[in-house]
Amino acid sequence: MYGADLTEIHDLIHESRGKDYGAEAHELTRRVRRLRPDARSLLDVACGTGAHLRHFAGFFDAVAGLELSEPMVRAARRALPDVPVHVGDMRAFDLDARFDVVTCMFGSLGYATTEAELHATLAAFARHLTPGGVVAVDPWWFPETYLDGHVSADVTTVAGRTVARVSHSARDGEACRMDVHYVVADTHAGARHFTETHRISLFARTAYEAAFRAAGLAVEYVPGPHSGRGLFLGTARRDRTL
Repeated sequence: MYGADLTEIHDLIHESRGKDYGAEAHELTRRVRRLRPDARSLLDVACGTGAHLRHFAGFFDAVAGLELSEPMVRAARRALPDVPVHVGDMRAFDLDARFDVVTCMFGSLGYATTEAELHATLAAFARHLTPGGVVAVDPWWFPETYLDGHVSADVTTVAGRTVARVSHSARDGEACRMDVHYVVADTHAGARHFTETHRISLFARTAYEAAFRAAGLAVEYVPGPHSGRGLFLGTARRDRTL
């Protein structure tokens, strides 16, 4: 779970690496509206600091977020004071509300540790859909597309603050372990270093698709977007009972 140190620099470092939250939100909305043209409401699960949500708010009449990390929730609420952002676990949550669209971006579904948790998570998403609603998931890497031993490094300076990020990712059973080191330096606070370790499941495409279908969703996979990880779109039946 992301802590306060990373929350402070999360969007800065990823935008410097080329992540375009606005473009991703626009493209996902376009694809969702192909399946549900009248979609008006959206829930972004694992919404982080609200970087995608602030753009979704321009495309939908009503949006909300769900996030497990309390520092991330606080950041999202500061950035989007008019948007409900709930504290909750994607594997088991109940907001007593339904949405036309449920999204889960940035590979966050990979934090489900087993296929049973993957199924529980998709079932929770489906429970929060209106009839004919759409679940859109940007998955983590598949076993055959994951680069074992991958190293990346980035440095950016914005408004007098310099952030360096170096990561190493290696296969760990049916998952990958990613160790990330950060150095943050600015004029007043000097330099500090902290680390994050993430264990992210390498589910097969078929495992994602099985979880969508078990949740009662017709599923399609779109290869290419999100740095090559692709996009899953699951659609609920229009005659489903709320």
